[in-house]
Amino acid sequence: MPELPEVEALKDFLTEHLAGRRVTRVQPLAISVLKTYDPPVTALEGTGITAVRRYGKFLDLESDGGLHLVTHLARAGWLHWRDAVPDAPPRPGKGPLALRVALEGGEGFDLTEAGTQKRLAVYVVRDPAEVPGIARLGPDPLADDFDEERFAGLLKSERRQLKGTLRDQSLIAGVGNAYSDEILHAAKMSPFKLAASLTPEETTRLYTALRTTLTEAVERSRGIAAGRLKAEKKSGLRVHGRTGEPCPVCGDTIREVSFSDSSLQYCPTCQTGGKPLADRRLSRLLK
Repeated sequence: MPELPEVEALKDFLTEHLAGRRVTRVQPLAISVLKTYDPPVTALEGTGITAVRRYGKFLDLESDGGLHLVTHLARAGWLHWRDAVPDAPPRPGKGPLALRVALEGGEGFDLTEAGTQKRLAVYVVRDPAEVPGIARLGPDPLADDFDEERFAGLLKSERRQLKGTLRDQSLIAGVGNAYSDEILHAAKMSPFKLAASLTPEETTRLYTALRTTLTEAVERSRGIAAGRLKAEKKSGLRVHGRTGEPCPVCGDTIREVSFSDSSLQYCPTCQTGGKPLADRRLSRLLK
């Protein structure tokens, strides 16, 4: 799933490629992708793109027609830039293509979604705040005003585990499954530690890990073409998706906890005092 660093990089890429460009054609190929119907997606045709913004994991393309094309790539969605969009319309329902946008000059981009769970979402709105997911977003963790005091205030009443707390978009915008693993590894904390139980020193450590991990990921992704961002993300991860590999910090074997629809990875030596965590599907956490 694209998270804050990848979506930030896509925002920069699209700003470079779309600013001032006029939309000539918008073709939805999967009905499930459209979450709004008024105004219709075709209302964007003939308008020029004036700005590209990011809200958490949402991308917002603002047009001079007063409309916004807002996209959430969800778990298996992606954006593919095309230097030349085919003239022939694609066949609906064939392959992963969900929506195509063509620009004046022949360039454009496709939104695709792999797999059978169709969660890719496209909205055409007059105000991004009309998108429910944007309206309920928490603060951006890389914003200038997101200081440690504000972070501590968010955590003090959270009786949930850190893994779930970091992924809650209404609490902190933009962090998903992969970067929550990376942040907790950098902070040397168990994913199942309760957020409200952190000491002031631990809160400082987690805040620093949050900002540093995301900032470094954004910097690694900056300037990389959209088609290479997935590979860049994977290459920069230290524990997430690396079950069975040695921890780059201590050399211990990275382990995994599986859930019904996801998994997390961690280092026992760095994060849990050397104790493995039990599979949550089968038993309780080993404390």
